[in-house]
Amino acid sequence: MSREKLQTVSAIGELVRRTRKEQKMSQGMLAGMSSVGTRFISDLENGKETIQLQKLLNVLNALGLGLYIFNRWDK
Repeated sequence: MSREKLQTVSAIGELVRRTRKEQKMSQGMLAGMSSVGTRFISDLENGKETIQLQKLLNVLNALGLGLYIFNRWDK
């Protein structure tokens, strides 16, 4: 199982973009499945920071924690 330590908003956006493309999904399809707008997906993939998300990442980093996303289909 592959794990990536995600420490920046940009790293999360890159992971989202890569995974979406691997699954042959458009931004619109992902937005619909996620109940968010396509603008949000675009902003996320481009690493646009929001105060709330950046604060979360800052707190995790300060605690020495990493944010990990596990592929639920990995065995």
